[in-house]
Amino acid sequence: MTETIVMVHGMWGGEWCWDNYKNFFENEGYRCVTPVLRFHDIGPNDAPDYRLGTTSLLDYADDLEEEIRKLDALPVIMGHSMGGLLAQILASRGLARCAVLLTPAAPSGIMALKSSVIKSFLGALSKWGFWRKPIRQSFDAAVYSAMHLLMPEEQRADFSKFVYESGRATSEIGFWLFDSKGAAKVDESKVTCPVLVVAGTEDRITPASVVRKVADKYKAVSTYKEFPDHAHWVIGEPGWQEIAEHVSDWLNHVLSGGHKINNK
Repeated sequence: MTETIVMVHGMWGGEWCWDNYKNFFENEGYRCVTPVLRFHDIGPNDAPDYRLGTTSLLDYADDLEEEIRKLDALPVIMGHSMGGLLAQILASRGLARCAVLLTPAAPSGIMALKSSVIKSFLGALSKWGFWRKPIRQSFDAAVYSAMHLLMPEEQRADFSKFVYESGRATSEIGFWLFDSKGAAKVDESKVTCPVLVVAGTEDRITPASVVRKVADKYKAVSTYKEFPDHAHWVIGEPGWQEIAEHVSDWLNHVLSGGHKINNK
């Protein structure tokens, strides 16, 4: 039976984020599904739906759960950045055969506000009421936080596809201490499937020191892999194929019934 990978994009993203990985894993024989998060299906130059500002992480997760339950079997859930946090939430709901977290956002309980993280979001969160409004990064912030290893023309090309993000979802991740609903909370005892956690040593928006704590949270089932000379945009920065090949090897081992591989 053909294995399905559900690929969940991160903030400001869309289906296009997965072009490289989708082509790679389809060539490996997987069926790849690339859902677009709620209110992200707009043009980069379009005004955002006003409802995006108050859309919660849990709204995203519920939408994804609805799509996953339409599948014939549990999929691999692969998430990048905020999509990596959504993958954790979905795995805790028993919806994943295994999970791949690529430079994932951290769930509540893990303090992630390093100086580079604050700098990455400062511009987007500088306006009063950001927590209930659609927000977006500037080009300079996007390059600093995620795409500094790309060539200038690649930076412009990818940023030109960015759309608005939910201020509420952003706040639920960054300021989880103040979220009474605990949208970013994940019960690690309910994550029982194998989990691969990937970090980049040059990542500024989800630093490796934070991602390592994400792997430690799921230490009963997790495999952690840290790639030197890689940053946040592991889905498209130079050398992304090396990471995709590592993920593929891990999936082949896990899906064939092997035990998890710990590559610390």
